[in-house]
Amino acid sequence: MSAVGAGRYHCDLAVIDGTVQTSVSIEVVDGRFTSITQGSAPGPGVTRLPGLTLPGLANAHSHAFHRALRSRTQAGGGTFWTWRDVMYRAAARLQPDSYHRLARATFAEMALAGVTCVGEFHYLHHRTDGGRYDNPNAMGEALLAAAAEAGIRITLLDTMYLHGGLGDAPSTSSSPSDGSTHNGSPQTGGYLPPNDAQLRFSDGSGDRWVERVDDLRVIDPTTQRVGAAVHSVRAVDPRAMTAVAAWAAAAGAPLHAHASEQTAENEACLAHHGVTPVAVFSEAGALGPRFSAVHATHLSETDIALLAAAGATVAMCPTTERDLGDGIGPTHRFGAEGIAMSLGTDSHASIDLLEEARALELNERLRSHRRGNHAASDLLEMASRNGHRSLGWDDAGTIVVGARADLVTLALDSVRTAGAPTYSAVEVAMFAASAADVTHVVVDGRVVVADRRHATIDVPAELQASIAGLFE
Repeated sequence: MSAVGAGRYHCDLAVIDGTVQTSVSIEVVDGRFTSITQGSAPGPGVTRLPGLTLPGLANAHSHAFHRALRSRTQAGGGTFWTWRDVMYRAAARLQPDSYHRLARATFAEMALAGVTCVGEFHYLHHRTDGGRYDNPNAMGEALLAAAAEAGIRITLLDTMYLHGGLGDAPSTSSSPSDGSTHNGSPQTGGYLPPNDAQLRFSDGSGDRWVERVDDLRVIDPTTQRVGAAVHSVRAVDPRAMTAVAAWAAAAGAPLHAHASEQTAENEACLAHHGVTPVAVFSEAGALGPRFSAVHATHLSETDIALLAAAGATVAMCPTTERDLGDGIGPTHRFGAEGIAMSLGTDSHASIDLLEEARALELNERLRSHRRGNHAASDLLEMASRNGHRSLGWDDAGTIVVGARADLVTLALDSVRTAGAPTYSAVEVAMFAASAADVTHVVVDGRVVVADRRHATIDVPAELQASIAGLFE
């Protein structure tokens, strides 16, 4: 596919700069909106977009290879830590070619769901024994190629992952610092070494991570960029965090980190560092306007104040958080403190940002016993503009002249959406529609999805083929 496209569209309804407008004509040149006319009739040669057209959606947090886990972890019980064992088995099977195919199918599924940009939190770097490929960035380049072929933009959040856990945490099979299967004896005064499954995640040191990432080159800088990530306080020590933060600051790149996803993580961090994970990130110099705290499920008021003061974003992944039994993040407090929220599908238990958006509000209703904590328009902002900004694409996620030409059209005549009045079109999108209602997707002016079908990829067949054999 070419990097950018052009065309003319007529939308029955479209969300223009945050409000629903009727009979909207849109012109795209060189991948950007050049003309938006409201109340106009469709002319000849124009692509009709019946239904409601939204800005492109941004998936702010993804682990592409987790798509292979869907439904395989639902039998029986357990916690995040037992789920992680299954994830390790999938990770051990992937090589650059097979990872490329799985990621391409996963990103194409995202396109079908209206995702025009993904933040790929990438830590599957090396061979299974921890040795580097001849091309040390072979796995990252596989992801970049996959996004290009699926037709969506990507911010590859190259992730530092050095250690196997915090040495001061209890050594039990259900703890985040299980020392029983580690490659070497537990280090009671410091961080644990990576276990056998984690060896391929680690560069060995912060300096070696910087060296490798400096050599990572995108395929197309107009649709791809490299950001940075700290896997967690369990996997990266504060000195190495500082190196990642310095690299991101020098590059002007986004910096993401898993933060306080589980109570066990907080307990281990408090035992080891004496402070919470967000405080560790703050002391390491990681917080700032380009920082996104992923999950942020169990935060103190001090943590929330630190994020607010830094102008940071929180990336919420409600389906994964409930799927793993992690808990409900304090989104009412984030909103009250002016902390921007974005959305991700994380483990890909499902890929549906509309579901993620309404889950954020519905979870808050369960906590507060009150409805209407986050308006539909705010949820759309999280799924579109906020997500793009968190990934470094400030010129996307809104339908205005000059912005990147991303369009996502939802059917308003499906069994989920039929009967809604025009004035509640955004509400029906955020509280009733699903990814199955996405009919047409344009990314940077290119048609990627038409009539609910991907332009170049047979997505169900590719998912089936790419996942087969990973567990058998």
